[in-house]
Amino acid sequence: MENSQNILITIVGPTAIGKTKLSILLASHFKSDIISCDSRQFYKEMKIGTAVPEDFELSAANHHFIQNRSVFDDYNVGQFERDGIKKLNKLFTKNAIQIMVGGSGLYVNAILNGLDQFPEVDPSVREQLNLELAENGLCSLQKKLKELDAETYKEIAIDNPQRVIRALEITIGSGLPFSTFKNKPKEIRNFKSIKIGLKADREILYNRINKRVDIMIKNGLLDEVKNLHKYKYLNALQTVGYRELFSFLDGDITKEFAISEIKKNSRRFAKRQLTWFKKDQETLWFDYQFDVDKITSIISNKINSFKR
Repeated sequence: MENSQNILITIVGPTAIGKTKLSILLASHFKSDIISCDSRQFYKEMKIGTAVPEDFELSAANHHFIQNRSVFDDYNVGQFERDGIKKLNKLFTKNAIQIMVGGSGLYVNAILNGLDQFPEVDPSVREQLNLELAENGLCSLQKKLKELDAETYKEIAIDNPQRVIRALEITIGSGLPFSTFKNKPKEIRNFKSIKIGLKADREILYNRINKRVDIMIKNGLLDEVKNLHKYKYLNALQTVGYRELFSFLDGDITKEFAISEIKKNSRRFAKRQLTWFKKDQETLWFDYQFDVDKITSIISNKINSFKR
């Protein structure tokens, strides 16, 4: 598409819904690369538990930001925003249509809209919060956030330790609620955005999630987690599928209970993902058993409307 406006097609939706399959089909149709914004698939040591696309899927299109980091790297959404925009600017010189896919809402939003700007905070604040998490558990931090910034408490993924600590870090370090720094004017992007969402009835989605966890266990997730056990304190590993098996390896719970907890927490995660993505009124939603020709036709019509 020569001399046309750059277009970023973004595919969102809950875990295990089929986003990878659709992204590859659309990349093939539009001759595009694929930007992954799944914040867990960045890490090369976490292949099984993060459902990294199969080798044949990765070879079907050029993928970026999959297993390109180590769990030992200090990598965050701000760095991803800079890296992702830099990569997209390069890709747009080759093809004005590109694909982005992922279920990490914050990372999707970082690329599409930019991040809110937060003040620098003394690192000792985060160190103290991490110590409190280790000693008193997440509930203690959740209670503190509710008292200091009730608005953020209601909005963020409250059972995600990283999100809670980040909100408290800014709130305590700046003396102002985390929420006061949000929704400020952002940098204008050099592309138009088309957002595609995939959905399914709850029972179908939950069955897909349960089956995916069973496949992960069969494919060796426990061995993957064993290799990472001594590094369980790392931020990258504070995630579903790893926390539960760390507890099993520590002798706190049985293997069977750990697996049931992975399924339960994955279902909860999927629910939070849908809540996040459903807030965006511009997203076009399709059933997980999609008709790819219908989707490509709708996207093409949308692209043509941008030219008018």
